[in-house]
Amino acid sequence: MDTLFIPNEGDFRRWIKEAIKECLEQIPAQPTQTEGEEPLLTRKEIAGMFRISLVTLHDWMKRGLPCHKQRGRVYFLRSEVLAYLKQKGHKPIIEPEYPPYLPVSANAITSKK
Repeated sequence: MDTLFIPNEGDFRRWIKEAIKECLEQIPAQPTQTEGEEPLLTRKEIAGMFRISLVTLHDWMKRGLPCHKQRGRVYFLRSEVLAYLKQKGHKPIIEPEYPPYLPVSANAITSKK
């Protein structure tokens, strides 16, 4: 007569662990970003970087701002955008240390000099 094997909780854990390990080993490693590669930036990120609206960014794209289209989406490389703005003579505003506006009191606006 054959012996009946009844697995316990430890057996199930070991089997699951081994199965997951085999599956993970079969998945090809995703290429990691190397030093020479730049991350792609979205329209919102570029617009926020230069503190412009998406409409203005679209206008810049029509005028030649370098962009990359992938699967119906638009992406930018920061170095290309900065080079384009330098070429066009624009002074890029990236994360200024001061606020983009100066706080003014209501009295300063309404008083006549």
